[in-house]
Amino acid sequence: MSSKSMTITVTNDIQRLLPTRVRRQAGIKAGDELEVQVSGGIVTLIPKLPAGDDEYTPEQRRVIDAQIAEGLEDVKKGRLHGPFETHEEMIKFLHSRARKSAPRKSPGKTR
Repeated sequence: MSSKSMTITVTNDIQRLLPTRVRRQAGIKAGDELEVQVSGGIVTLIPKLPAGDDEYTPEQRRVIDAQIAEGLEDVKKGRLHGPFETHEEMIKFLHSRARKSAPRKSPGKTR
């Protein structure tokens, strides 16, 4: 019995092949890569995992890279605080900042 294997990228056309309930339970969505194995009339779909050198999908990597770039821009512009010796010290600082930035209530008119 021969076995064949190939990799496919899931498109919206998969809806015709697999019911929504099956796709949801399997976590299959458009853009995912699946390894398709065929052996003896049995078709097996196996999610392709990211390469061993990167544990994130390309979309996750784009989000992470954007957040890192944003953090580096904050550092360049001096928008940072600390270092703090303890987490209690950091929490105290955050509370003091929250008090300073909280909107002040103006006294209401009474009838």
